[in-house]
Amino acid sequence: MNGYALLELWWVVPSGLALLGYGLSLAGLTRAQRAVWVRARIVEVGQPAHGESKGPAIPVTFAFRDPATGREFALPNAGKHGDAVREAWVGREFDVRYPPGQPHRFLVVADGADAIDRSGRGGPDCAVALLLVGLVIHAAVARGYPYALLGFGALLTAVAALSPDIRRARARAARLASAVAVPARVVAVTTDVHTDGEGSEFVTHAPVVAFTTLDGIDVTVLSRAGLPDPGRSLGRELTIHYAPDDPAVHTPDLAFDRRERAKDIGLVLALLTAGIAAFLTGAALL
Repeated sequence: MNGYALLELWWVVPSGLALLGYGLSLAGLTRAQRAVWVRARIVEVGQPAHGESKGPAIPVTFAFRDPATGREFALPNAGKHGDAVREAWVGREFDVRYPPGQPHRFLVVADGADAIDRSGRGGPDCAVALLLVGLVIHAAVARGYPYALLGFGALLTAVAALSPDIRRARARAARLASAVAVPARVVAVTTDVHTDGEGSEFVTHAPVVAFTTLDGIDVTVLSRAGLPDPGRSLGRELTIHYAPDDPAVHTPDLAFDRRERAKDIGLVLALLTAGIAAFLTGAALL
């Protein structure tokens, strides 16, 4: 078999990985399915040191009970156990998972991600996505650019149609429509140094903001947007607007938040339009 014939079999690897992954998922043998899943509660909230990286986010201590032994654990999570915690207060709950009998290896699972994590379908879903992209490229090379337009148009349309961004933006808008405004203060500013492809360095800052809800809950958040000149914001007094039922939904600038939501919706609509246009153009050229 020559090299060209081997290239014709490129689809074997992603197809095999997808079938293996889905088979393991159906059999309940993926790592996520074999893990112990429990609900953990934040019992202590720390504060990132001024000038440190934002990577670990908000250092917290989680408390949870191992269902197998009934033993209660209180373990720190400084961004080293799964998803980082960017909005924290005592009493907030997260799903955590860990290998049976090894609660110290727990991983935090962000809200909204647990459904796919529990099923173990994340890996095979990625393999299917790679397979579809490969099929489009293969069709374009083998049969010409009209098929490339058809394929990529279909993929863009599917990505836009399945995107949760519009739904999330609308849900956030609905929750912030009744937002409560409270005073807040920047208590630290994280600093990260990045290097681009040409070797140039640039610095990013993320303020750490503390505020107290009207219910008396002390909240610490890693603010990622909405504050002007974040590198010089240490000690700044500001106003935080938060959803009454969930302080994790917050913003220091309602107008900025509306613009960001509009950008997210606009991007999805642009992808949908481009996908449909590409598909129709490809169909017309056949």
